[in-house]
Amino acid sequence: MFTDQELKRKLEELRGLPAETEWVEFKKARNGFGETELGEYFSALSNEANLKRQSHAWLILGVQNPPPRSIVGTNWHRGNRASLDELKHKVAVGTSGHSFTEIYELLLPEGRVLMFCIPPAPAGIPTPWKGHYYGRNGEAKVALSISKLEEIRGQASQFDWSAEVCPEATAADLDEEALGVAKEKFSRKHDGRNLANEAEQWSLDTFLDKARLTRKGNMTRTALLLLGKQEAAHHLNPHPARSPGSFPPRKRPMNISVRPSCWRLKRSSAASET
Repeated sequence: MFTDQELKRKLEELRGLPAETEWVEFKKARNGFGETELGEYFSALSNEANLKRQSHAWLILGVQNPPPRSIVGTNWHRGNRASLDELKHKVAVGTSGHSFTEIYELLLPEGRVLMFCIPPAPAGIPTPWKGHYYGRNGEAKVALSISKLEEIRGQASQFDWSAEVCPEATAADLDEEALGVAKEKFSRKHDGRNLANEAEQWSLDTFLDKARLTRKGNMTRTALLLLGKQEAAHHLNPHPARSPGSFPPRKRPMNISVRPSCWRLKRSSAASET
């Protein structure tokens, strides 16, 4: 979730792009925007965000293109938050369950702006709209090309979803109790070795790096799956095997095995520990 200040900064960042990219689209939409067109853009931007390795794509209404991309304001679904949220369901029906991460409404002095935050297509699963796949050719919305379709489908056998970074996640998204258990298990696993003694002096960043839960200082999805707070689940979207939601509650102790080159965490009964 973005705060209003973060959204304003994001909007300025996107408006400052030299040209529309395959994963950003601006529309004036002063008084309306077709729901079919919305679905087609969702498919196109989601697929292109996957191919360009973007954490989100954006459809922005109330801003005209080309640069300087003046804010003109949109009245679409104005004063009716429930109808905006209903768009999430309508898009999910047309995309077999895939929908907006969030729909943001910014009320600015220049006018009202709607920012549709679109998750990238899951690895190996291109995003359709009512049975058709869309993409982008420069700034134009087109049918997704065969080469792009096969590129996304080919990710299923070569893409490690859990190893991808969540650029907006921070240490504040980690559960302190789970982190404490992880460190304890690590020390116990390496008791009597120099590594265990060293680990006691490690900072949190060093521990996460040694456990391969971060990449170049960025939190991976694995880190959030294993140690994340429930409210940090939005950083994981999209997951091909789980619709957007929350982490399952931790109802029983966690059995954790840690070693420098790999890290495994299982929710299980004490009997499963060997």
